[in-house]
Amino acid sequence: MAELKVSPTAIPGLLRVDLPVHGDNRGWFKENWQRQKMVALGLPDFQPVQNNVSFNSLAGATRGIHAEPWDKLVSVATGRIFGVWVDLREGPTFGTVVTAEMGPETAFFVPEGVGNAFQTLVDATAYSYLVNDHWSAAARDSYTFVNLADERLAIAWPIPLDEAEHSDADRTHPRLHEVTPVAPKRMLILGANGQLGRELRRQYPTADALGRDELDLTDPAALDSVSWHSYDAVVNAAAYTSVDSAETPEGRRAAWAVNATATGRLARVAAGHRLTLVHISSDYVFDGTNPVHVETEPFSPLGVYGQTKAAGDGLAASHERHYIVRTSWVIGDGHNFVRTMAGLADRGVKPSVIDDQHGRLSFTSDIAGGIGHLLRANAPFGTYNLTSAGDTVTWADIAAAVFQARGRDPRDVTRVSTDEYAAGKAIAPRPTHSTLDLAKIQGTGYVPRDGRSALAAYLEALEPEA
Repeated sequence: MAELKVSPTAIPGLLRVDLPVHGDNRGWFKENWQRQKMVALGLPDFQPVQNNVSFNSLAGATRGIHAEPWDKLVSVATGRIFGVWVDLREGPTFGTVVTAEMGPETAFFVPEGVGNAFQTLVDATAYSYLVNDHWSAAARDSYTFVNLADERLAIAWPIPLDEAEHSDADRTHPRLHEVTPVAPKRMLILGANGQLGRELRRQYPTADALGRDELDLTDPAALDSVSWHSYDAVVNAAAYTSVDSAETPEGRRAAWAVNATATGRLARVAAGHRLTLVHISSDYVFDGTNPVHVETEPFSPLGVYGQTKAAGDGLAASHERHYIVRTSWVIGDGHNFVRTMAGLADRGVKPSVIDDQHGRLSFTSDIAGGIGHLLRANAPFGTYNLTSAGDTVTWADIAAAVFQARGRDPRDVTRVSTDEYAAGKAIAPRPTHSTLDLAKIQGTGYVPRDGRSALAAYLEALEPEA
């Protein structure tokens, strides 16, 4: 009896599964789908929701080459077939053919976009397939077909097609050169008009991007308007980030609505459509007691903003396929601390800047690059700290570096304590220490830039104020 085995084929993602078949004088038994064992051997955890069986009375019954909008695991319940798979996805393997004779001892995992067909070799053959989406008439409109008799494919059917039973529709399907390849799924960026959203759009121009005007995540019905089938990953860069306003009654409600409730809805959508969810987190989920924060540190937020972000992290993590990307002190295209300090320097202002809050800047170019790295590398799901690398600094250190780069005396920055700065102001509590440990993401092969060199590059590209 063969051992359970999962093997690749000439078509990327098309996997052959050798199944142990246990037999005795009564017949045989097999585990046709065993999630724990098969996933451990490399089969995707494709979350099937429907099981279909095709019974074919006579040898020679031939089912056409259809690429459907879902993944499936195909197998034989009884009898034998000649299976055919054709890659109809856009890319270098478009048109690649794989064939195999199958009985109960064999199954194939067929990824979305790969055409699937079979021909029965004996009478009374039952063909079974598990799929991870529900069939509907509307779904059938998105099938991609290729002709069984296509000359370029040159499929060696055991029973010639002119002697086989197949449908009129299958006879009229297009030749390969007439087929529009199945387009790859895309990334969807939410919060597309924020600092990180703009950088994600720049680095991933083929992604779709929606700002709040196009998709209000606080509207429970808004997510239903998105064609989720077009995507394989969604990056949630949308957030309520006004730390001080979050302490007001109106701001508190808004922060919870965007950072927590909407994230929970998005996690449910991602789970339902088998999407990878990338969710942006914050150093504010910690109280700043520890000098350096690792991903496993328990939440201890000081204010409403941090509380809502911690809640959002927990909800995002409820979806298995998640990357929570934790950042601090974000700098990109838009309003931020470095841009403000550069403007003050250019105008001759001498600011007072806090010198007892410690951390690192996170440039959006590095965050966006790290997100792409995690997705491309298929890194283990979970939480990853992602900031610029290098020494821990204070806000006053950064301000002084900005002033020096703008040709000003760094001593024009007056260093003050948080208590001195906050006197007479209504501001939210902030963590004293925001430095995030980067060992985990560096272990995946992604090394962020040094913070000082990244700051210098950012300032060099920043136009002086008029």
